[in-house]
Amino acid sequence: MNTTRRQRRRDTAPPRTGSSETEILRGFLDYLRAAIAAKVDGAPEPQVRTAAVPSGTNLLGLLHHLTFVERSMFLGDNVTDWQATFQAAPADSVADVVARYRDAVECANEILDGCTDLGAPVPRPRSDRPAPSIRWALTHMIEETGRHAGHADILRELIDGATGR
Repeated sequence: MNTTRRQRRRDTAPPRTGSSETEILRGFLDYLRAAIAAKVDGAPEPQVRTAAVPSGTNLLGLLHHLTFVERSMFLGDNVTDWQATFQAAPADSVADVVARYRDAVECANEILDGCTDLGAPVPRPRSDRPAPSIRWALTHMIEETGRHAGHADILRELIDGATGR
């Protein structure tokens, strides 16, 4: 870890969204999405893809994985090997992975923009299981993204000392 270059990002408070359940759920999900993308964006090579823990988890792999989760949950993409989604291809740059994640989020948001009933099923479910409700999908994505954003906070600090959201 390089402690001489400790970078401190300004913490961003949780969002103040509208009062409806949809606005709150979408607001918190977008907040977490932005936080993890910012945590990965600009991280140095090769540390961004180097495992910092025995499980093999690495910063770039976390965002790569979340891209697949977004696409599976909201766009109906089928993932046959979830463990493989935790590793970006060697040819993928940090900018490539961040751009693909942001694109997946944008496509997911286009789907969500057309959803007015949180109890309705996700419009593009995966073909291998029943579609969850929009409410469940949003709550799951908040949990999944928040969990990995926490991992990313620790990994980024280990890489170059950068902290904050």
